[in-house]
Amino acid sequence: MFRSTRLIAGAALLAVAGVGAAAETTKKVGPALKSAGTLAFGPDNVLFVADSESRMIYALETGDTKPAGNAVTKVEKLDEQIASALGIAADQLIIKDLKVNPATGRVFISAARGKGADAAPVIVKIGDDGKPAELDLKKAAYSSVQIGEATDKKTVSVTGMAFVKGSLVLSGVTSQEWDSSLQTIAYPFTAGNKGSGVEIFHGAHGKYETKAPIYAFAAFDIAGQSHLLASYQCTPLVKISLSDVKPGEKVKGLTVAELGNRNKPLDIVVYTQDGKEFALLANSTRGVMKVALAGIDKAEEIKTRINDKAGLTYSTIKELEGTQQLDKVGADKVAVLRKVGTNLNLEIIALP
Repeated sequence: MFRSTRLIAGAALLAVAGVGAAAETTKKVGPALKSAGTLAFGPDNVLFVADSESRMIYALETGDTKPAGNAVTKVEKLDEQIASALGIAADQLIIKDLKVNPATGRVFISAARGKGADAAPVIVKIGDDGKPAELDLKKAAYSSVQIGEATDKKTVSVTGMAFVKGSLVLSGVTSQEWDSSLQTIAYPFTAGNKGSGVEIFHGAHGKYETKAPIYAFAAFDIAGQSHLLASYQCTPLVKISLSDVKPGEKVKGLTVAELGNRNKPLDIVVYTQDGKEFALLANSTRGVMKVALAGIDKAEEIKTRINDKAGLTYSTIKELEGTQQLDKVGADKVAVLRKVGTNLNLEIIALP
């Protein structure tokens, strides 16, 4: 049996932190973000924000401490409402990630105001009335840690983050021989560290790979031990023990399912329902899957070519078609950002 902790999601690449990477251990005010991408919540309502352009992870104090008192279950045309609050046209808004503060139930979104060289990072909180409001970064207290060596000028992006038992877990890809990487950074930050190379068997390709990035992962426990349930392009589902993730070393993930090729995972949560464990996985072309996780602790590795599907079974949740982002709200609900026709709506619904 296992229990869910936190998840992350994202869609980019990561150059992981090197030994001795700088950290701002003393809290300051007014982080100078150049971009805002993948999000994750930590202790004391801290919101971790991946800034790929600055090659930094910021830990922001949100000030979001009181439980939400709203009954809002749906916000229609959320992108248009956010754009209006920011004073821009809807086509000048790029939504990057969505996370729910587990302590309050409020939704936070990372985005870009504008496009190209003129784009500016924003963090938006959805109020109890369903109205979006920009977080005033100039007044936000923060600490930070650098990802990537100071001399490395390559673009850095993060595919996923989760706070797991005192550490921030990051996923992505490096420019080293082992491209796909994971790393853990203790919080409060003291310094970064070197990531672990990740190898998996990719059933659709029929071979072991080290370059494919993790596009979405959720953290969960098996017999009290922390693991990741990671999803890759085309779509291997992989179990990784966090105890095997050690700086500078290599870790092998165990492929427990192949969920179909020509598909990109977008986001994932793990939850318990009626005493059984499931993963809810949003995808680019194969809809939202409810994956049964029974027996994952004893699942055998898939290590032969798979033409379509194998391993853990799933059902497709047709009612959630168009989902782009999702995160749990408490133990039995989920916040879903999904396209319905031309509208991008936020819905708070029961876990299926």
